[in-house]
Amino acid sequence: MPATTAPVVFLDRDGVINRDSDQYIKCWAEFEFLPGSLEALARLTAAGLHLVVVTNQSAVGRGLIGLEGLEEIHRRMTRAVEAAGGRLLDILFCPHRPDAGCDCRKPATGMIVEACRRHGLDPARAVMVGDRAKDIRCGRDAGCRGTVLVGTEGRSSVWAELARWGIVPDRVAPDLDAACDWIIDCLTAPDQP
Repeated sequence: MPATTAPVVFLDRDGVINRDSDQYIKCWAEFEFLPGSLEALARLTAAGLHLVVVTNQSAVGRGLIGLEGLEEIHRRMTRAVEAAGGRLLDILFCPHRPDAGCDCRKPATGMIVEACRRHGLDPARAVMVGDRAKDIRCGRDAGCRGTVLVGTEGRSSVWAELARWGIVPDRVAPDLDAACDWIIDCLTAPDQP
């Protein structure tokens, strides 16, 4: 499939779109959109960007939620995003535990590679947005044009992990909404000669 001309934003889910939880998000009742995230997704959609969620969901591999339950959360999330004016092109998830050794769990690039294969996307015309060091490394290793780290205030462990890997995000913002203008500029600006 030839690469599409539309740029793409790869988004982590928990901590970017909705509140994260140390207890995992196991049902819709535990899912809470972060302030401004729905508006941000609508703005990115209106700017002509494809939006693809790439999320580690080890709660499945840990037996805390079944695939049907996860798919129900994603159906309801998608409907809420659409009702707010946004559009998700796809949602990819890794269901495996951290010790599974799969190639889809971030920081591995498998989900981005698969999204590009499915939809003819070009990672060089993409930005990866996440709240963890592994999201930034995934985006960098996949060849994304830019990476954005959000929601890390008071979380020094994220910065320590990035330092160990020798990686610096291209942009840091308090949340997805605050990162919108930079993402849009990054992906709609003409390529540099």
